[in-house]
Amino acid sequence: MGIIAFIILGLLAGIIAKAILPGDDPGGIIVTAIIGIVGALLGGFLAAALFDAHPLDEFFDISTWITAIVGSIILLLIYRLVVNRGGHTLRT
Repeated sequence: MGIIAFIILGLLAGIIAKAILPGDDPGGIIVTAIIGIVGALLGGFLAAALFDAHPLDEFFDISTWITAIVGSIILLLIYRLVVNRGGHTLRT
C-alpha cells in the first residue's frame, strides 16, 4: 500500500474511531490523522503478533479497515487516559 493510501486510511480510521467513541478530545484533523495512522500501525502489529496475519497489504480489503479502526480505537482510549492524567478534563 502506498504512503498516500496509508495516510487516507489512517485519517478515515481515526474519524471512524472518534465517531464510535465520541467525546471532547483536544486536537483537530491533524491529531485525528495521527491517531488513525499510528492506530493502523498498532492494529497491524497486533494482528501480526496474535494471528500471524498481514492485514495492511490491500487498501480495499475489509481486514485492513477493521485492523486500522480497532487499532485507532485502542490508541484513542490510550490517548484519553494520558490526557486525563495530565489534569485535563474531558466532557462526554
